Amino acid sequence: MKVFMVGGTGLLGSAAAEIFLERGHSVTSVALPPIPDGAPIPKEMKLELGNLYDKTDDEIRQILREHDCFVFAAGVDERVEFPAPVYDAYDKYNIQPLRRLLPLCKEVGVKKAVVLGSYFSYLAKERPDMRLTEKHPYIRSRIDQENVAFSFADKTFDVSVLELPYIFGTQPGRKPVWVILIEQLKRMDKLPFTMYPGGGTAMITVRQVGQVIVGAAERSTGTKAWPVSMYNMTWKEFLKIVYEARGMGKSRTILSIPPWAMRLGVSSVVKEYAAKGIESGIDPLELPRIMDLNLFIPDSFAKELGATEDDIHGAIFDSIRVSQAVFDGAVSLISMRGE
Repeated sequence: MKVFMVGGTGLLGSAAAEIFLERGHSVTSVALPPIPDGAPIPKEMKLELGNLYDKTDDEIRQILREHDCFVFAAGVDERVEFPAPVYDAYDKYNIQPLRRLLPLCKEVGVKKAVVLGSYFSYLAKERPDMRLTEKHPYIRSRIDQENVAFSFADKTFDVSVLELPYIFGTQPGRKPVWVILIEQLKRMDKLPFTMYPGGGTAMITVRQVGQVIVGAAERSTGTKAWPVSMYNMTWKEFLKIVYEARGMGKSRTILSIPPWAMRLGVSSVVKEYAAKGIESGIDPLELPRIMDLNLFIPDSFAKELGATEDDIHGAIFDSIRVSQAVFDGAVSLISMRGE
């Protein structure tokens, strides 16, 4: 199978590229420079550095021609800050590329597409009573992304969307998105305990994301959204690992607080965003309701796509350790971004 990937040098794209190549497939990618120092970019991947979206449609058709599968492993998530209206940024990085590229894929005979999405889409569909798309621009954008992707599917063109949970693992030279968590926790370091919501989250490692991307390319047919996860942890369990990685030991006291209490705590965040002209993709005052949930996903979907066991503790530890180093100014790394 010949695979064309947007985001082939990124954290997730490079992990998938390595697995594609190990299984005998070929991979081509156009990606924005620079490549992070030390990043494990497979040498066998055909790579062009540049902005794919600056090319004409005819140039893109020529690149896509004779490929069997298109993988969209780029875009941004809710932790990247943008000025209001934030939905416009999500549309630019996560949705408009699909509106342009998927029709071109079909025109030149590409047979399937794999799109990386978010497990917030899964939650929005499972809990319509929460009206998440009305309250959170990021969640609305991810549902819109799925709908746009699926609108191009037909009998000749399969489309899979991977609804990914929180992902742990690092790429040398690239700044983890978890620096924002360090910033949040730092405010409570002088207290003898940490106050945090009582819910939990699904999660997966970088290597496992690579596996499910390849699995979807090889196995998924028709039109399907895959809610993928390999591990489920309460926030309390997760934060124990976080504090261990921060060098603060394994015995930090974590107090689970109800949504109303967290809402009081985020009022300062709302003021900070307003002062900086930033609109959050997830409404901070509504976030406590989400974080109070056990947003868990069974591992059966990921395993069906070929994910195997991995060291989630080690992946979390590494992500937080590097994030702490960035926060402390000990290292300077390339930030995550939309391709």
